[in-house]
Amino acid sequence: MAGQAQSRAELQQQQAAPPWGELLSFQYFQRLCPPGAGYGYGYSGGSMQGMRESEFRRLGGMTYLDHAGTALFPQSLLKEFTDDLSKNIYGNPHSQNISSKLTYDTIEHVRYRILQHFNTTAEDYTIIFTSGSTAALKLVAETFPWMPEGLGHPSSRFCYLTDSHTSVVGMRGITAAMNVLSVPVKPKEILLSEKNRVPAEEQNCMTPHLFCYPAQSNFSGIKYPLSWIQEIKSGKLCPIKTPGKWFVLLDAASYVSTSPLDLTVHQPDFIPISFYKIFGFPTGLGALLVNNQIAPFLRKSYFGGGTAAGYLAGEEFYSPRPSVAERFEDGTVSFLDIIALKHGFDALERLTGGMENIKHHTFALSHYTYTVLSTLKYASGAPIVRIYSDSDFSSPDVQGPIINFNVLDENGDVIGYSQVDKIASLYNIHVRTGCFCNTGACQRHLSLSNEDVKRNLQAGHVCGDDIDIIDGRPTGSVRISFGYMSTFEDAQTFLKFIIATRLSESDCKFPSQTTTRETITQNDHTANNNAKKYSLKTIISDTGHWNNSSAALKKPEPSRAVVSDSAIPVYRSGSKPITVTNIYLYPIKSCSAFEVSEWPVGNQGLLYDRSWMVVNQNGICISQKQEPRLCLVHPIIDLEQKIMVIKAEGMDPLSVPLEENTGREIQIGQSKVCAHRVQTYDCGERIAEWFSELLGRQCRLIRQSSDFKGNANQKHEKGQATTVSLSLVNEAQYLLINTASILQLKEQITERLKEPLPTEELIQRFRANVVISATESFEEEKWAEISIGALCFQVVGPCNRCQIICIDPQTGQRNKEFLQTLSSIRGRKTNFGIYLMNQSLCSSLPNILSVGSQVFPVLKEDKEIQSPLSNEEKTSG
Repeated sequence: MAGQAQSRAELQQQQAAPPWGELLSFQYFQRLCPPGAGYGYGYSGGSMQGMRESEFRRLGGMTYLDHAGTALFPQSLLKEFTDDLSKNIYGNPHSQNISSKLTYDTIEHVRYRILQHFNTTAEDYTIIFTSGSTAALKLVAETFPWMPEGLGHPSSRFCYLTDSHTSVVGMRGITAAMNVLSVPVKPKEILLSEKNRVPAEEQNCMTPHLFCYPAQSNFSGIKYPLSWIQEIKSGKLCPIKTPGKWFVLLDAASYVSTSPLDLTVHQPDFIPISFYKIFGFPTGLGALLVNNQIAPFLRKSYFGGGTAAGYLAGEEFYSPRPSVAERFEDGTVSFLDIIALKHGFDALERLTGGMENIKHHTFALSHYTYTVLSTLKYASGAPIVRIYSDSDFSSPDVQGPIINFNVLDENGDVIGYSQVDKIASLYNIHVRTGCFCNTGACQRHLSLSNEDVKRNLQAGHVCGDDIDIIDGRPTGSVRISFGYMSTFEDAQTFLKFIIATRLSESDCKFPSQTTTRETITQNDHTANNNAKKYSLKTIISDTGHWNNSSAALKKPEPSRAVVSDSAIPVYRSGSKPITVTNIYLYPIKSCSAFEVSEWPVGNQGLLYDRSWMVVNQNGICISQKQEPRLCLVHPIIDLEQKIMVIKAEGMDPLSVPLEENTGREIQIGQSKVCAHRVQTYDCGERIAEWFSELLGRQCRLIRQSSDFKGNANQKHEKGQATTVSLSLVNEAQYLLINTASILQLKEQITERLKEPLPTEELIQRFRANVVISATESFEEEKWAEISIGALCFQVVGPCNRCQIICIDPQTGQRNKEFLQTLSSIRGRKTNFGIYLMNQSLCSSLPNILSVGSQVFPVLKEDKEIQSPLSNEEKTSG
């Protein structure tokens, strides 16, 4: 099938491609729509945008293309559900009072509504509510009437298509414990499975076997034939050659989000689904649809509340309820979430007219996007993307609204998915990357052998991380997917993004080109553009306050191990010495820098560096990614007065004491910063009101508590782990950048921007603690450790940059060019600067970092510094 898809794509590309402007026009989209693939649900006058405005206004300028991950709920669903809850009292359905009877009756009504949605009745299928499709799959694995090996009769087999979700493959863990053999089956093997038909004399064997396959691949969107259901159950197709009776589990979680499933025509034995895939809300609720013919044979050992007709506590006696649903729904079901489903069905029907319309609407968008993507080429004729597909997107009956691909450079090499995701975020485009919990499909399409996957794991790559290229080969890909609320403008914006980032400007002429510079704030924020430099002078002698005022200056951790004996000192005979040119600390995480000429150093880094952070009403850290205006908040540390003064244009200055509040009235809580657990306390209502007024949202200022150290494990060269103490930083105690590297980047960015760029502004964008004046750009990446004066530091890895460097620290404006240029000059990487950790500190004397101090680096034998251990995307927030 893949070869057929490729040949058709090539035929399309041999035809004269229209100019980019025409390719991206709505008229071209309409011409491409296949017969019957209607767009827009019959809304007149372009009212798809009207529906988006009324129901999904919260999207704003976002282009959301991860509908296979979750649908987005319409505003009317939420309103109708909350109105329902505000007008009715829903009690526990296991009670007998009036409010409980209302709940029970409503739940039963929703069961019938689900059956109606799939065009079936309670005579044929039973709805068992679960926490999601994963729980439904687990329930099948636990209750299916398996016949294990070694009992003198043919044993059961658990077979699954290799193009299956992790949750399907994971069923084999349960079957293995039951001594049942699991057999993976490749998609092409099913097409040849007629050869597996058992002899006539063995066809009366009733040993139960289970075959699982997805109605739609969540990796590529291919729709596997629903005709397989009856063919396998009847014995016409046999996944493997073994006597027995086959039952079929159809994993419909991905399929039913955009396609109708008619259970009158196709009757699998089990259908697991998750409702958030269809409606977006509620989450944490799914169902298992069980064919009533198999239901009596399911075996269940545990019984929970509501499942028993009667039992004895002092004797082995238990009688289950007669209803299949009640027998398998342990405990009280999530009844309010179930009630929300009614409003989900109502909203879906009202907005779209039904699943058949959604199927054609979403296919029109994916067909168009696939066609244009397949057309895109570099000037050399090399393709811009490699699409992983088993169809040519010619019919919605064989292809869902999912496109899986990798972006290629001019030489045909894959650009890592994390890099594509990072650049897409600059355009406010939300995609999915990785292997999408489908290792089987990922292996097949990316040509990864079992040994490749194991080697990648040994190299540090795990599911869900950003290690996207190993030994020059991709570990995953990029996936976009459309949902019922997707519009032509979503597809157009995505295609513009691909063209704008991969082709030269002369090739990019769009119908309505959007600017790459986005204003975040309406006001001209210019106050305190230059960070104040602070000299310690006589304050250095005040070591009493210094040693007791912060967790940063508690007793130092044990010295970090020295790097390998092969580390090579850098001799710079005749060269200009490397010196420290700037020192910055960031008292409040993600806020403006405070520049100093010299500053105390403790076992967590610079004193008071990232000791505070701004959080939302749920206690989650707010960074410049969510709130760019944080860069306009200027904290100033006054060690003499023992206060931090916070300034922002249009706001009265705010004073915060440096001494920790140890009173009983403070609120202690725990937060996470880049997967590190930290203990914090709230700085009070007065400060919370100041930040809430400034940012126009509820938020608070919290401070790290000295009673709790944020620790992280770092590995030095010999592979041994050392625990280090961190403040509220993301990854390490210090971040260092090199002015020579800055100047090389500045040259490239200035050329692209066609306007001057102050060096100081570029330095501030990278939010470093230490800026040095080396002569060679990026030579810092070859270092294993450095000494500055009496201080010694271990290099723990490069800093992998994110979109925060695109925010102008003086205005809060975004400009995509900075991250894109960095990616371009670094060979598709976005590393800039290196992380440092203390090696050892003298606890008896003040440790001071000063501007003008000479820097003495030590080279690593292996010039490639590995990224830090954490898989989270790092920034110097």
